[in-house]
Amino acid sequence: MNPNLQFDFLVDKGNNTITVKREFAAPRQLVWDCYTKSEYLDRWFAPKPFTTKTKEMDFREGGHWLYAMVDPGGAEYWGRMDYLKIDPIDNYKALDGFCDASGNLNPDLPRANWDASFHDLGEKSAVETIVTYNSLSDLEKVIAMGLQQGLTMTLESLDDLLQQLNK
Repeated sequence: MNPNLQFDFLVDKGNNTITVKREFAAPRQLVWDCYTKSEYLDRWFAPKPFTTKTKEMDFREGGHWLYAMVDPGGAEYWGRMDYLKIDPIDNYKALDGFCDASGNLNPDLPRANWDASFHDLGEKSAVETIVTYNSLSDLEKVIAMGLQQGLTMTLESLDDLLQQLNK
């Protein structure tokens, strides 16, 4: 990661939230596209050495993204993002959860509310994502599962993609 770009991972156990603030050396529209279009998400939305594959993507209010993170051995770990509110290139709100390949949510794993805001910083842009869990135990579970380390690697993959796209 470029040391000149902000990356904050702030845990608030009192409110069951994680706030991720991340700068990117790319324009806001391109960063928005990378977060909201499957052809880009499939190129960065997994920690290495995992890859991502989209089964379904309908980026609209009431739509969803059904995707798998695939390990090098071919095992698939499915997730579902349900889009609640979208303000193009500024913000989206969604529910994220673990599921099976058909999109049926796994009730034994935490589901989270995402509130992602995109900001123009001139030559750079920033994304602030507030992730809210239903309980402290859900928050602690995803932290124990390695969320911070996985997210750090995933956002580094986005840096690499943005560098390729922003030439």
